[in-house]
Amino acid sequence: MFIPCDRGGGSAAPDFKGFTLLMPAVSVGNVGQLAIDLVISTLDMTKVGYFYTDCLVPMVGNNPYATAEENSTELSINAEVYSLPSKKLVVLQIRSPFIKNKYRPFCETLLSWVKSSKCARVVLLSSSHAYQRDDEQLLGTPLRYLLTPDLEKAVGGRMQELNWKEMEKVAAYPGISDTDKVLHIPGGGITKLLFTESCSKGIQMAVLLKFCSEGDNIPDAFVLVNYLNEWLQLIKTEVNLSSQWKVPSSWRLLFGNGLPPALF
Repeated sequence: MFIPCDRGGGSAAPDFKGFTLLMPAVSVGNVGQLAIDLVISTLDMTKVGYFYTDCLVPMVGNNPYATAEENSTELSINAEVYSLPSKKLVVLQIRSPFIKNKYRPFCETLLSWVKSSKCARVVLLSSSHAYQRDDEQLLGTPLRYLLTPDLEKAVGGRMQELNWKEMEKVAAYPGISDTDKVLHIPGGGITKLLFTESCSKGIQMAVLLKFCSEGDNIPDAFVLVNYLNEWLQLIKTEVNLSSQWKVPSSWRLLFGNGLPPALF
């Protein structure tokens, strides 16, 4: 459930009516989460609350978007909500993995919040194992998208204009029958469940994903967030778009750098 930040003694929930909710799937390479980091940091989004749930592994840490020593000691937890009213954008960042068998309760709680907060649509940033692609998925771009039927009516034409490639369905029984096709997103975490639940509940959702492998996934994050920007135009398009994204201070610790002194 969403809990607003207590600022100045007030705890009134912010108004998200008509906003786009942007969030990551906890998927291979953490690509969606890294891309969300770039969005929050670049747009200097304000933290407006927390998503309280027992479906995620508990964690606490320093402010991942610290810009000075004064705000570096602010605490962050496993699921936080940021907002930018000028762009009608709300972001849910997830920083820890799911507890076993807790995917479905989380999806149900999340989609219930989406409906109650009257968000216009949800955009899920995800990834999938590159080594499990079929022959068709090996061709062309490593980026794919999915739209629920309700969102397809609204933006399907725009995706065609962008020349984006929809996520292919694959044979349910490879080598036996090619007639039964299913959506298969290996390594995608909650992606498939959240998408199918959104379809059944009439929620407008888009999934943007990249095929990738585990390792240094920072380049994958830049590719995915640039893909998102083609559609939503969160920042101005430049010749070198990647240089326009602001890398958060917490990325200095991705590969085992020393702990910040402010932590002690």
